[in-house]
Amino acid sequence: MSFINDRVFGLLMFILAVAYGWGALQFPEPFGGAEAVGPKTFPLILSVILAITSAYLVVKPDPDLSWPLNRSGIDILIAIAILIIYTVLLEPLGFIIATTIMVTSLSRLLKAPIKNAFLTGLIGSVVIFVLFNYGLELTLPHGLLELR
Repeated sequence: MSFINDRVFGLLMFILAVAYGWGALQFPEPFGGAEAVGPKTFPLILSVILAITSAYLVVKPDPDLSWPLNRSGIDILIAIAILIIYTVLLEPLGFIIATTIMVTSLSRLLKAPIKNAFLTGLIGSVVIFVLFNYGLELTLPHGLLELR
């Protein structure tokens, strides 16, 4: 029965990927011409990845017949709550602080040692922030770290 649920979920995610990709195509071209990876290209890359993984789920569903209803089900709900809180805090706190908190929280949920979880979140968020802001010129929110 799980394979039917996986196929339905995969189909819904495929529809979401197509809608997300179509929405990205509606962005106007930025002033000065197109960018290599910019506000239009990056969402398109994400939609293609989502479409491919969703199609795989439809074609080859998980043969496991049980859905997590015990502790792992609760962990999934907690992870969803963490991601929702992350989206709310991203703008006011900034990318580095919000991402560090989110990665640390999710890593702790997976039983990682607190020091390793924090360092992974901090180093990863700083590297991504520098890469996006200065390498790809895609501005991520500075939040509390913004210099005035």
